[in-house]
Amino acid sequence: MFNRRKLRRALAPTADLGGSIVAATLGLALLIGGLTLSFRTVATPVLAWVKATWFTFVHSFGVTSAEYANHLLGGALLILGFVLTYVGIRSIMARLFRTLSPGAAGSVGALYVRKQQLAQGPKIVCLGGGTGLSTLLRGLKNYSSNITAIVTVTDDGGSSGRLSEELGIIPPGDLRNCLVALADAEKLMTDLFQYRFKGKRGSLSGHSLGNLLIAGLIEQCGGDFERALNMASEVLAIRGRVMPSTLERVRLKALLEDGKEVFGETNIAASGGRIRRIFMEPNNAHAFPDAIEAIREAELVVMGPGSVYSSVIPNLLVPGIPEAIRDSRATKAYICNVMTQPGESDSFTAAEHVLAIEANVSHRLFDFVLVNNQLPSSNTLEKYRDKDQYPVEADVDRIRSMGFGIVRGEFMSESDYVRHDPSRMAEALIKLLNR
Repeated sequence: MFNRRKLRRALAPTADLGGSIVAATLGLALLIGGLTLSFRTVATPVLAWVKATWFTFVHSFGVTSAEYANHLLGGALLILGFVLTYVGIRSIMARLFRTLSPGAAGSVGALYVRKQQLAQGPKIVCLGGGTGLSTLLRGLKNYSSNITAIVTVTDDGGSSGRLSEELGIIPPGDLRNCLVALADAEKLMTDLFQYRFKGKRGSLSGHSLGNLLIAGLIEQCGGDFERALNMASEVLAIRGRVMPSTLERVRLKALLEDGKEVFGETNIAASGGRIRRIFMEPNNAHAFPDAIEAIREAELVVMGPGSVYSSVIPNLLVPGIPEAIRDSRATKAYICNVMTQPGESDSFTAAEHVLAIEANVSHRLFDFVLVNNQLPSSNTLEKYRDKDQYPVEADVDRIRSMGFGIVRGEFMSESDYVRHDPSRMAEALIKLLNR
């Protein structure tokens, strides 16, 4: 069966080269023709001497035909000219590439092919926040550079919350994590963006250097957050785009099962009550226009992974975004968490994560649910049990009965923490897109 996406990826290295090759070939032909006409008086005796000398040389090997000798000479010159041209151009391109990209590894040809293939990759939109979204981006950037990360901006804790309150900007922390996740910059630069000032004293304590840099860029740009974000993207040479769901300052309000209302993401997580509904204030925030456009053009739209009430749902509460997802012809998927989260999804199964989204959004926004069916080690389970966190039960039959397609797999990565594995998630999503 013909697969347009696979064909586009296979032909990616030649993308946009056709006109350049034709122009270069025509220019070379005109150059040779011009040299021949301009220097014919000088070139004719020189060529005659070369042919005579060559004939004398090959005659000693038994060649008696001058015409045959000329054919041999022409072939030898063509081969030698091609080899020298190839070696020269390759050397020039290598030096230019090393000068422009000193940290890049691999051959020039392989890197060029790789970049072209990524540039022709599928258009992917990922919505979320926290560590879940940045983890997903690290995997997907190996398949495409046409990635748009739409990030929730309701974080009111830590460095982001302090900067938002003091400077009146939208919280930069989750945006920073996504920028770093998509970065092609050298490790030193990404490490600088992620550095956090330690210690319990001083105004910088607890602040992320990347958050401060973004705040500084916003001030340098006269308060233009979009321009500041583009500058940060250029500094980190990211594969794709990172943008907020809205440029307005918003906060979350939760209605708990006992009827109590709690305001602010940090307070909601600390409330300990089971959440019935989640709201955004103000409820008429304007969606970032580029986010709407990216969703409309997407081939794949992914929601999650991440905290269902504070990372996934907030983006879907911005007017215009759920409608754009609903109307999109893209493949749409939700990635369910691997562990429950105290204060948000206590004892939630995979199906209950889906129900929580549907209870807060008026449209059905995805067709597939990615569910992890792998368990952590017993030692890790014990450590998380002390924090009142447990693996999310993969009740896939219940999800299937709700009308969703299921993508099951071992999507978990276990180290000091249980996280999603970026490579496995990305591979599963690309397979889903291509099937």
